[in-house]
Amino acid sequence: MPDNKVNKAVVCPMCGELGKAEIYTSVNVTKAPGFRPRVLEGELFSWTCPNCNYNARLTYPILYNDMKNRFMIYLIPKVDRFQLCDKELEEKYGNLRNISKRVVPDFNSFKEKIFIFESGLDDMAVELTKVAISQTVSKKLDGAEVNEGYLSMYDRESNTMGFTYFTGEERSPYVQTARLEIYGKSKDIVETFAIKDKKLKGFIKIDREWAENILYRYKRNKQIEKLNRIKT
Repeated sequence: MPDNKVNKAVVCPMCGELGKAEIYTSVNVTKAPGFRPRVLEGELFSWTCPNCNYNARLTYPILYNDMKNRFMIYLIPKVDRFQLCDKELEEKYGNLRNISKRVVPDFNSFKEKIFIFESGLDDMAVELTKVAISQTVSKKLDGAEVNEGYLSMYDRESNTMGFTYFTGEERSPYVQTARLEIYGKSKDIVETFAIKDKKLKGFIKIDREWAENILYRYKRNKQIEKLNRIKT
């Protein structure tokens, strides 16, 4: 068995029988491109009970390595740490430079990060843009709560990007497009207020919470600048 594949005991949630599943701890889609669709379509996480044929989606840690596009995404279900320094991984990939390394807590975020980096985008700027656009969506929907959203479209030729948000108690999907100028403004903010984060080692979690913190610092700085101009 390859060193990136292990056997895991699985209890069927339907019939309660104990079974086995072969799971991958890591995939390298540059060396083995066939893994990419298996990951994105969820096939790699699918398990069928040998006793009752019930099909379930397994959730487990897996490292997605795209050497061509120079990014690594570490899916660790429900991870709540901002920074993850895996000593073994750091020793293995420590000599690589300019590699974006991220840790995500769920499958949807996992797929979104892959889409972002494959599109050649800065995920930090995307997260800032997502938060800014979510505020517009909330106003359009009379103050409806907008908790979750994902980049779902990017078209450089038409100068647009789109986000799918889940809104209100029923989590109704709402698609909102935006001009890339907003993304460009977000990149400028990142270059000023996320310098330290870009230099961090290990895998970091760039999400809504991170983006809201950066936007808070940006707005506070604007207020300070405004006060200083008034004083002078």
